[in-house]
Amino acid sequence: MQIPAPGAHQCVIGVAIALPSHYAAQVRAVREAAGDPLAEVVPPHITLLPPTAVDVDALEEVMRHLRNVAAGTSPFEVRLDEVGTFRPVSPVVYLGLRSGAEECDRLQVRVRDRRGPLARSLSFPFHPHVTLAHEVAEDGLDTAARKGADLTMNFTVTELHLYRHRSRPAGHGDSQCPASEGGWDVVAAFAFGGSLAPDASADTAVPAVSVPPTTPAVSV
Repeated sequence: MQIPAPGAHQCVIGVAIALPSHYAAQVRAVREAAGDPLAEVVPPHITLLPPTAVDVDALEEVMRHLRNVAAGTSPFEVRLDEVGTFRPVSPVVYLGLRSGAEECDRLQVRVRDRRGPLARSLSFPFHPHVTLAHEVAEDGLDTAARKGADLTMNFTVTELHLYRHRSRPAGHGDSQCPASEGGWDVVAAFAFGGSLAPDASADTAVPAVSVPPTTPAVSV
């Protein structure tokens, strides 16, 4: 995962839809089995806005924008049951969705509205997915693909989440995880229909989509 270097008065945020807790636990188990050091660092999710540096003073405007996006979004159903990979272009195995991709695409376009505070281009075409393994050895990717084939997830997407990156202290002793991967905290959850979700850690929904293996995408 590429984490941009924030300026002196900036922080790094992301916007995503979190998996319900019981499905998130299944994804973490697969990532752990694959030897992925990010298994406990990156909460299982579907990315709507990849890691982005913003001014700290702009966070309130960002939250207003996301609240407005959520206000105009209706809940939608997703089904995750398709394992895919970006190999050989990128060492990623993911769980893709059978339904809900169009709704997810429309949502991320609204999050990145060129008139809003989160306007930005993407390095790769948007392909929603849930990462099962990222930048691990080939045998780890094979393990993720094999174990991911047993996963089936059905749920309703009802809110989106604003995450803030928490940098790890310099000189941290854990050599298994890059220093930039300090974890992510939920800043707020916005329920579809316009209200601020009362519990940011409550069960939510997440879509993902299957893409051709030759098409890379930002994976976290």
